[in-house]
Amino acid sequence: MSQYSVSFLDQMMGVATASTVIAYCFYTLSPEVKEKFGGASLELTIPFVLYGIFRYQYLIYQKDSGGNPTKSLLSDLPILINIFLWLAAFVALVLLR
Repeated sequence: MSQYSVSFLDQMMGVATASTVIAYCFYTLSPEVKEKFGGASLELTIPFVLYGIFRYQYLIYQKDSGGNPTKSLLSDLPILINIFLWLAAFVALVLLR
């Protein structure tokens, strides 16, 4: 990693973030996924994914806590609540439709 500049890594972080969000959006809107989950409106879970990604970036860039991603994710209450809400929404959309 020492071969890469901070600026380059920041740009790659932006590309990875955008790619992840787009891929998740396409996944939730895919006809195959809708069929697999019985027509559930999984696109309603997109805001949780967006919040989780943006919250993690906030922790990295504003709180400088990106050294240990697992620790960052498991010790940040807003992210833990978001994960729980995403899971609850997913279960509700798939099982309780």
